[in-house]
Amino acid sequence: MSEDGSADYTAITVELAGEQYTLRTDADEAYARRCAALVNERMQEIGSDPAPFAKKAAIMAALSLADELFKQEAGVRSRSRALVKRIEAAIED
Repeated sequence: MSEDGSADYTAITVELAGEQYTLRTDADEAYARRCAALVNERMQEIGSDPAPFAKKAAIMAALSLADELFKQEAGVRSRSRALVKRIEAAIED
């Protein structure tokens, strides 16, 4: 954040499906590039020639990543519930 409370944005250029995109982000540049690389990798897994199908590949990559995120989130919630039960049981003893 800058002194006036607004976010500081950096413009970085990344390549997705063979095309250049400029991202404005307040995230660390290396992190933003890692995110773009993951999306690009997922798009390449979905189709070998992304140019004519870039929009479809991007949508499929986004859905695949969202699915992974939700599955990880569910696993964290499950482990958290188990930990709470263990703590409650330890307190009761």
